[in-house]
Amino acid sequence: MGLCSYLLISFWYTRISANKAALKAMIVNRVGDCSFSLGIFCIYYVFRTFDFHTVFTLSPYFLNTKIFFFCFLVDTLTLICIFLFFGSVAKSAQVGLHT
Repeated sequence: MGLCSYLLISFWYTRISANKAALKAMIVNRVGDCSFSLGIFCIYYVFRTFDFHTVFTLSPYFLNTKIFFFCFLVDTLTLICIFLFFGSVAKSAQVGLHT
């Protein structure tokens, strides 16, 4: 998706501003991809599955669990939700990660 955004925005390759905007869009998409990937990896690390039914069924058992993330003790479900939220915000260019 980042490549498609880059190619669509930089179609007017003679404009410097279009080229800069295309690079910004690609970087924001990369941030979204990394954040979304971290969220998916955390889901697999905690629940050992990608099945939605299993994850939603097991989530009440992980309400008060903590996980170490960069030497900080963070609530497991909160960390997963933050990663997935930032991934979706960056991919759809919402406020905070729009350029």
